[in-house]
Amino acid sequence: MHLAGFYISSHPVPVRAAIDAWRQALDENPFLVVERGMFETEAENLQRKVREDIAAYLGGRQEEIALTPNTTTGLALVYHGLPLKPGDEVLVTTHDHFSHHEAIRFATERNGASVRKFALFDEASTATAGTIVARVREAIRPATRVLGITWVHSSTGMRLPVRQIADALREVNRQRAENERVVLVVDGVHGLGAADETVAALGCDFFSAGAHKWIFGPRGTGIVWARAESWARLKPMIPSFSDLEPYRAWMDDRAPATPNNASRATPGGFLAYEHQWAMGAAFRMHQQIGRARVAARIRELNGRCKAALAEIRGVKLHTPLDPELSAGICCFEVQGMSPDAVVKALLARRIVASTSPYKVSYARLSASLFNTPKEVDTAVAAVRTLVAA
Repeated sequence: MHLAGFYISSHPVPVRAAIDAWRQALDENPFLVVERGMFETEAENLQRKVREDIAAYLGGRQEEIALTPNTTTGLALVYHGLPLKPGDEVLVTTHDHFSHHEAIRFATERNGASVRKFALFDEASTATAGTIVARVREAIRPATRVLGITWVHSSTGMRLPVRQIADALREVNRQRAENERVVLVVDGVHGLGAADETVAALGCDFFSAGAHKWIFGPRGTGIVWARAESWARLKPMIPSFSDLEPYRAWMDDRAPATPNNASRATPGGFLAYEHQWAMGAAFRMHQQIGRARVAARIRELNGRCKAALAEIRGVKLHTPLDPELSAGICCFEVQGMSPDAVVKALLARRIVASTSPYKVSYARLSASLFNTPKEVDTAVAAVRTLVAA
């Protein structure tokens, strides 16, 4: 019984079929398939077609989307590309993932900007949207140029009120010059495909997410979304095969004539095209089911899980019960047992759970789109036996 599906996804039938079709085409004629699919015409460009499918789901435009291998790469592209300098500050929370913190550390070691971490809450289960936004306001200083946050925390299951945070930053930025405004960067991987939100309307400047978790996309695929004006500020990190203007400029021995854009930020080099080109199948699948229906199912299953865990004496639930402040990850402790011991005991009962990979770790159950209420009840019953033992 799999209750850790958010970690890395199995490929559902439509995605597997798309991967297999592209793999067969590439194996039969690799040169022509790649040459025609990547470099001949913009109208027939296969990456563009993928971006169009993604944009239909995100609510944005295809030209706002860079294709990446994962969330980590996307965050690195953003932080290394931002025009930061000594005296600037990157503000990030204590709740973010190792990859987020490291992307910032590597970038600021090169550009001389400083980093400051702050806590959005002391205990996730009792936090409110109002207190979270208030802490953001209090943390911003005149030197702050970037705020990095995570939409849904894999440490506690907390889902941040990103729109409210973005609104608070908008008020701050009204009083600032354009080059001094605070840029909002969001690690969105555990919200994308789990929450009924239009990413393009969240209010953030950059949104990075892997597609191989809640979206059930091909493994090794992801996105960064940003509007054209945000991409124009960013300096590209890796030569691109997706925007042909730098190549034409190289051939003509001149500088590119157009600003940076999402295609130019898409890392180049040959890759597993059968996975990248099959991304659209996952987003089309979600569109077919309906984002609201998917989110409602995840809310129902994980709400059931949280409510049942919260009633067990000897179990402490750390994920908010409020569905507006949570999504698909339920984090908890069993009195007298380490998180690793809990996960091992559940696995012995044929239930796949996980631990949160942070300094303070919890056991995690996560009901995904493929799970059932009966499976949730079985998993919670197994946790109850651990307490009784």
